[in-house]
Amino acid sequence: MLWFRKKIDLPDHLNICLIANKFPILGRSADHGFLWPIARGLAERGHNVTVIAWRNPQGKDRIQQDGVTAYFLGNHGSPLKEFPEEVRIKFLELHEETPFHIVHSVDFSGFRIGLRKKVYDVAMCYDVEATQMAKIFNVLAMAQDTLAEIIHTALSVVSVFLYTYYSRDRKLLKTADGIFVTSPLQKVILERYYLFPEYRTYLVPYGIAIGELKPRSISEELRDQLNLPKNARTVVTITDMTELEEIKNLLKAFEKLAIKKNSARLIILGDGPLKNEIEFEMLNMALGSRVIFAGNIPNNQLADYIALSDVFVNLSSRSTGFEPTLLVAMAQKKVIIGSEVSPMSTIVDDGEDGFLVRPADFITISNLLIQIFEEHLPTEEIGERAHTKVTELFDTHKMVDNTITAYYQTLVRTGNYRSSELLTSPSLA
Repeated sequence: MLWFRKKIDLPDHLNICLIANKFPILGRSADHGFLWPIARGLAERGHNVTVIAWRNPQGKDRIQQDGVTAYFLGNHGSPLKEFPEEVRIKFLELHEETPFHIVHSVDFSGFRIGLRKKVYDVAMCYDVEATQMAKIFNVLAMAQDTLAEIIHTALSVVSVFLYTYYSRDRKLLKTADGIFVTSPLQKVILERYYLFPEYRTYLVPYGIAIGELKPRSISEELRDQLNLPKNARTVVTITDMTELEEIKNLLKAFEKLAIKKNSARLIILGDGPLKNEIEFEMLNMALGSRVIFAGNIPNNQLADYIALSDVFVNLSSRSTGFEPTLLVAMAQKKVIIGSEVSPMSTIVDDGEDGFLVRPADFITISNLLIQIFEEHLPTEEIGERAHTKVTELFDTHKMVDNTITAYYQTLVRTGNYRSSELLTSPSLA
């Protein structure tokens, strides 16, 4: 005899577990700088929100702030590779006290909970960043427009996709009741190539808490600290220094600008394993006095560095979501240059509110920098349009509303809850 579970009404107040390796406790831009404002917004709507993350700058194990309780599991010396299992153990401890309705894992860290979601009787959501789709974008970013390169890139994309899909992503997607994406491109790729049902994909374009980022004036103290000449005009970029060609192409482009403009400076934020190789390339181009390596900076200082820039460049395509630093720069009314093969291409109108280039095309990048520095382009108007666009697109209230709707739709689609006429939102389609 078959037994069917009786459907129950959707709860008015959800008990939500948010999981992320990196979970900033401030609304400033970081890898996931938008997460705390969303968690806070969910709590303000009356939902119970618990965060499980790795570490925080204060080194605290538990933080209660803005109605959100956050647990940080990495402050006792355990290696990061053990984080997914520690997440599962902590989740189980909390779940036994007060059962969660839904788990939202921003990255792969919640996968072990997903494997047992039926045992735990919980709905499971992931961000698309939990997959390895970003590796495909990274391959596309380095392609050049020659027949040999096109063929090589196509083969590389197929190889990377097959490996990442069958080694991990297929297993993860089988545990997902819903996937959050930030761009239509991600949604299409999930449906066509990853064979993930379109109706379980939620388009919520979150990136940063724009409302908390006001345009900043230039810090003279920071200018002095970096030994910038009074007449210096700057290009600022940020990198994790794991891809040599990416930053090498920018150095080549800047070299041509530096020849024409003696006052030009390039400020490189970040650090990484290839720093020595990058410095070597810089010295070979005789750019020693023109390039400043600022190293890793605190998240709350990023906006100050961006304020120094005449142009902000981030050519990274290693994320399938919107690049937070570019969004911060747009909010600061800066001219930005991003990758045309990243999801930023879905919100930036090339030449209108920013510029999109192929990261390997250093000639186009250099010509663009020269045009900007020689004031052949309406940079003030471009900056204003950029600010207007991100302010309208990344409204925290809209992000929170859409996230709540997606959670309820996910619960209904598990088959355990009755549907509701209120669960319709065109922006999620």
